[in-house]
Parts: sequence; C-alpha cells; structure tokens
Amino acid sequence: MALSVEHVTKRFGKFTALEDITLSFTPGVYGLLAPNGAGKTTLIKLLTTLLFPTQGQILWEGEDIFSLGEHYRALLGYLPQQFGYYPSYSPRRFLRYAAALQCLPKAQGAARAEELLALVGLSEVMDKPMKTFSGGMLQRVGIAQAMLTDPAILILDEPTAGLDPRERVRFRNLLHSVARERIVILSTHIVSDIETIAGQIVMLRDHRLFCCDSPAGVCQTFRGKIFELPLGLPLAPGQLLLSQRQGADGAVQRLYCPEPPPGGVAVEPGLEDAFLSIYREGSQ
Repeated sequence: MALSVEHVTKRFGKFTALEDITLSFTPGVYGLLAPNGAGKTTLIKLLTTLLFPTQGQILWEGEDIFSLGEHYRALLGYLPQQFGYYPSYSPRRFLRYAAALQCLPKAQGAARAEELLALVGLSEVMDKPMKTFSGGMLQRVGIAQAMLTDPAILILDEPTAGLDPRERVRFRNLLHSVARERIVILSTHIVSDIETIAGQIVMLRDHRLFCCDSPAGVCQTFRGKIFELPLGLPLAPGQLLLSQRQGADGAVQRLYCPEPPPGGVAVEPGLEDAFLSIYREGSQ
C-alpha cells in the first residue's frame, strides 16, 4: 500500500504554489506541518484529485491517480477545513445520507453510521440536530463521514482549527484509534496536534519540500542550538527569540543560537522550537 508524489509542481498562472515535490506515503500517520500559505492545502487538493499537477505525477500502487479516477477516489476519506452539512439533520441521518451518496447499501450504511458515531463518541446525540453542536462535535461528525467507506487513505485538512484544547486532545485520541492499517495525512499549523501522534513530519518551505522525518529526527537537527536565558538580556546577532516562559527562578527567553550564548543553558529542542526556527519571520 503506497501513495507517491513524484516531482510534482503546481502553478496558478505565474504563481508557483508547489515546486518539485517528491514524497512517499505508506501506512501510518503523517503530519503535514507548515505555516498558512506554504502550500499545504494545495498538496491536499492534489492528493484528493481536486487539482491537477502542472508537472509530475501522483501514483497509487504505481498507477496514476487521475487515470484510476473513481477507483482511486473510492479509497479516499477526506475531511476539508469546513465540510458541508445540513444543520437540521441529525448525525445519524446525515451519515445515512452520505452513505447513500457513496452507493453503500441501505442496511450497510445504517449499520456503519451507528458504528462510527459510537467510535467518535456521539452515540448519545446521534438523533439531535447538528445545529445545536459545538465545533468539536461537528468535527467528530466530519471524521465519521470521512471514515464511512473504511478508506485506505484518510486526509484531514486543518481538522482542529477553532477547537478548544479539550476538543483537540479528544481529536488526537480519536485519530490514534483510526490510524491502524491506513495512510493518514493530517494537515495543520498547530504543532501540538501532531507532535504526539505523527510518525513522520512533512514540512514545506518556500513551496518546496523541506523535510520528511520523524519528530525526533526533526528535533535532532536543533540539538545544541536551543538555549534559555534570563528574560531581558539583549540578543546578539544570529540569535532568534523563539518564546518566553516562566521558569523556576523567574522569566526566561528561549532562543535558537548556532553557538552557545554567554550565560545560556542548553535545553532539549521540541517540535515547536524546530518549527519556529525553520519558519523564521518572513519565511514560508
């Protein structure tokens, strides 16, 4: 089971959204992590056949996905940033409707709807109108809708945007439970959403592939370059302020420095440190 992107470029007129992207996806969770505007959504739309590459090709098991057409799309589960639904519908009615659109037999669609609503923790409200739901509850309905056909490829575009911390934790736990035996691609700019669940982190910068590595591998690159200093000390050239926090002995500032700064304490880099260091102000 493999999905591969081979030297894909996508242009919109004179604007190049993605340039010469080569990636390979096998079963597991991939975090597509980059700032807004870096090309995440364009890549997602290419993988879901909503856009065609300007150059290059995307292959499923060695065959072009656009040639496979309906056969490939039957393997996909897709949750866009904002999925369409009928507010007056209940989750059960909505999923049965979505199942009918995907040509599932009526009895199978009804059974699958109940199974998935139990999986996402909505059994007790499956017959309530969705207009009464919170954003997190709606996202769980969206996940269930994306899982209706038990897809081999599950693609989620900014699925936690606008969710509160509790709902984001619930979402991450849910994703763990559905990520077995399938390719899961999660697009986000929220580092904490993927730090604990993604086996591979895909980063785009300047519309090109920057890296595809494990979270530990991404962080390893910055070992010995992340330091903490007391807040208020001036920064020297080449030092990048990443964040500030309250330490045991007072406020400290966290820096990226190629060389150890005077009075600095080396700290273990996290994915957020790597993200902020890679995507410095003015860089995508």
